[in-house]
Amino acid sequence: MTGQGLRVLIIDDEPQIRKLLRVSLGAHGYTLDEAATGQEGVARAAVFKPDMLIVDLGLPDMDGKAVIKEVREWSQAPVIILTARDQEQEKIEALDAGADDYVTKPFGIGELMARMRVCLRRMAASEGEPILICGGLAVDLVQRRVTVDGREIKLTPTEYEIIKIMAQQAGRVLTHKQLLKAVWGNAYNEDTHYIRVYIGQLRRKIEDDPAQPRYIITESGVGYRLMGR
Repeated sequence: MTGQGLRVLIIDDEPQIRKLLRVSLGAHGYTLDEAATGQEGVARAAVFKPDMLIVDLGLPDMDGKAVIKEVREWSQAPVIILTARDQEQEKIEALDAGADDYVTKPFGIGELMARMRVCLRRMAASEGEPILICGGLAVDLVQRRVTVDGREIKLTPTEYEIIKIMAQQAGRVLTHKQLLKAVWGNAYNEDTHYIRVYIGQLRRKIEDDPAQPRYIITESGVGYRLMGR
């Protein structure tokens, strides 16, 4: 799968990272623009109108999360963040601020491009799609029916809401806070044990082996990801 001219804005203060992405993504057909600071990145985003942004959290002039929040005021383009291994809380805050996914430094270009493809497929999918299919898992939004390999799974209303939200965002990391807010509202956004309990119940119902799930994947310390469609 090539970029086919899709516009990607790279916001990173490391020249080596920008060069790596410029060469690698350019070779796959993406059209690139870049910025070395957060303020420059926000300005370039307004002019370049990217289809996707790759944003480093450790920018010299402003926090990468602030860049995401500013861009999110007028754009829904997917955002992939670049983080260091010890930035777990930063990942969570960036995802809550509107990022779609993250890649941990040092990263392989193959992993990054796979994340990009998932984001782009999700953006291209029709919002009115009545049945969401993720491998053998199918969520029928009209009949509120969930099947695994053709077998109907009986879910409680809350379990269904969680799996529906995850299927609509298949392949995307959803933080505990995002799931709580989507299902229970703002009043419960700190009660992460609710999500852990319901994820455990869902796994027992839809996974062949709940201890080694193939559908609902744990992103350690961050949240959960439903396998991509």
